[in-house]
Amino acid sequence: MDATIHGDERLAARLGELLGPRHPVAAAALVSAQGVAAAGCGAALDADFEIGSITKGITGLLYVDALDRGEIGRDTTLGELLPLGDAPVARVTLRSLSTHRSGLPRLPKSAHPLRRTIALWRHGTNPYGEDLGQLLQQARGVAVGKPRPRYSNFGFELLGHALAKAASTTYADLVHQRLAKPLDLDFSVPATAADLRPGALTGRSRRGHPREPWTGEAIGPAGGIRASITAMARFAAAVLDGSAPGTAALDPVDRFGAAGRIGAAWLTIRVKDRTVTWHNGGTGGFRTWLGFDRDAGTAAVILSATALPVDRQGFALLSGS
Repeated sequence: MDATIHGDERLAARLGELLGPRHPVAAAALVSAQGVAAAGCGAALDADFEIGSITKGITGLLYVDALDRGEIGRDTTLGELLPLGDAPVARVTLRSLSTHRSGLPRLPKSAHPLRRTIALWRHGTNPYGEDLGQLLQQARGVAVGKPRPRYSNFGFELLGHALAKAASTTYADLVHQRLAKPLDLDFSVPATAADLRPGALTGRSRRGHPREPWTGEAIGPAGGIRASITAMARFAAAVLDGSAPGTAALDPVDRFGAAGRIGAAWLTIRVKDRTVTWHNGGTGGFRTWLGFDRDAGTAAVILSATALPVDRQGFALLSGS
């Protein structure tokens, strides 16, 4: 693929139609056999968005890549990689984490999620921010429930940091060495606001109020990656052509939800006559969507710096409707 991605006026017009004035800062990309198109509305192609939980899909690729490299096995547990002592969480397998079947909660009670959510609503405060040591302390005290389908940010935080330990590095460096550098992606995983790049956008609430950036070492593998639409377009193209590591992460291995299936983070559903593999993301001031029609060899991405959903628009962009 050509390393240079230029703005596409027709895609910009389509993005404006889909999102309307309530998403004043957004970007989109389309990947197909005809090439890669990208566009920004109120944002340059190199503008830096929070991609939220699409990060989990990237961690899923890194999980499968670690299996392929022999760094972990099918039954490797958290306790084999992270200093968790004899805590119940130490016996949780990475495989169960990758499909949200670990029995771990969405967030641990010790993180006071309700208090943090209220602070986010009222003041736009970053509800995360822990470092790895604080994450591990939370993990040692968490209760592990039945291994049933249950979406867990906490589980993916631990999964990503365990993968980094298996590779003797940090999660941020793992992303850089195995994805960003070889694929020429401007992915970043800022641990603090001081780590933000000059092009970092400020996200806004549904009513347009500014939100603090969601930074923190702990949250990195579950929702901490920032990227431009150009990088997301390149990433989507690399997943489609198999040049990205760990692309088998998209292959569904279990049921998830009423009519869906899940691979390593990636969800697969039927939409009319199409099979779509996708993940979305949401932070305090951003909403994102990335989807693949692997049978057709197409992908679509939407990034918005406003906390209004873009899922419906993402599915429409992918289908051409």
